[in-house]
Amino acid sequence: MAQKRRFQISTPRGTLYQTRNKNGKTTVRLSWEQGFGPKYSNGFSKAQEFIDSECLRYCDPLTPRRTGYMIKSGQLGTVIGSGSMEYLAPYARRQYHENAGQSGGNRGKLWFERMKASKKETIRKGAANFVSSK
Repeated sequence: MAQKRRFQISTPRGTLYQTRNKNGKTTVRLSWEQGFGPKYSNGFSKAQEFIDSECLRYCDPLTPRRTGYMIKSGQLGTVIGSGSMEYLAPYARRQYHENAGQSGGNRGKLWFERMKASKKETIRKGAANFVSSK
């Protein structure tokens, strides 16, 4: 089955090829420039660590608090740099979806979604600084 190249997109980071065989099946292949991974890998890792720590920090004033255990469980359950936040408190899931909040306060349900709505651009710009710096 001979493949016929349909188009190619080249960038400094890599090249994207699209091919189509006789049966009409389309295949797309991305070929990275040599050295792209090692050059940017450290920046991506630092950016992920920044995102994780900033998400925890910005969620803190929005997370329901009675004793502070749930906030602490988020700090203990989250591995900075993993890209995943986990609250270890056994009641965290229920609080996340059902907490009525305090009158006049910011603490309440869906704290991550509310934090993301107000802080995502700030976090994105901060993370971009790690990736763009060499």
